[in-house]
Amino acid sequence: MNEKLFAACSAVGIAGSVIAEFLGGWDYGVQTLVIFMIIDFTLGIACAVFWGKSDKSENGGLSSKACWRGIVKKCGTLLIVVCGVYLDRLLDVSYIRNALIIGFCAAELISICETAGVMGILPPAVQKILNKVIDILKGGNDNGGNSDSR
Repeated sequence: MNEKLFAACSAVGIAGSVIAEFLGGWDYGVQTLVIFMIIDFTLGIACAVFWGKSDKSENGGLSSKACWRGIVKKCGTLLIVVCGVYLDRLLDVSYIRNALIIGFCAAELISICETAGVMGILPPAVQKILNKVIDILKGGNDNGGNSDSR
């Protein structure tokens, strides 16, 4: 039994090392991104199961298709970070990966706050400010109705 446990632990350790290498290391940026991804996914599931207000499924409830889609998107995010690592290496710079991680962390944090708002966790004033920020980031018009159509 000890040999099987040792083999399993070794396999997990090797896989973790390979993944960390592809991600450019296991620094605070990658750790933060992974933590935000886990929190976003967990809150999304809780919102669907307990509140029935998921915007990812037709009936607002938990959907295995939506869950898998979310997992694939999270994996895609990490693959883009891997691309950033190799672009940094190719161009002999050290900022592309970090910029990608910061951008993805911001997107995950916005998603976490959106879900928290649906769940009623955020105070109304914070939710109002967040909604304005989200509208601006999504390309909404926030200039008081003075649209410039040039």
